[in-house]
Amino acid sequence: MLNVSGSARIYLAAGVTDMRKSFNGLYALAKGQLGADPLQGHLFLFCNRRRDRLKALFWDGHGLWVCAKRLERGTFAWPQCVADRVESVELSRAQLNLLLGGLDLRQTRERNWLRTG
Repeated sequence: MLNVSGSARIYLAAGVTDMRKSFNGLYALAKGQLGADPLQGHLFLFCNRRRDRLKALFWDGHGLWVCAKRLERGTFAWPQCVADRVESVELSRAQLNLLLGGLDLRQTRERNWLRTG
């Protein structure tokens, strides 16, 4: 079972990712282009060009997980990148749940009492 610790960060790779990539390819993107070490237990999210599929890369302490989700209708509200550079966006757990639930994070806002930092 996928169990992400409370101290894990959630990184979203803005723009398009080739969904043919698996463990090694996604690991290389996370480490090289997003600048974070996948072996630290962080969660990395990647999306395809049509924004109807995503993959997650996660280290559970024993091995890497690669999980995939395919939407039957609609698209994920995924941020684009500038000049074909992969950029990362760090998400909170609440933002991750909104994104996976189909909400556009650009059209939502946090209330002052919700902010933790």
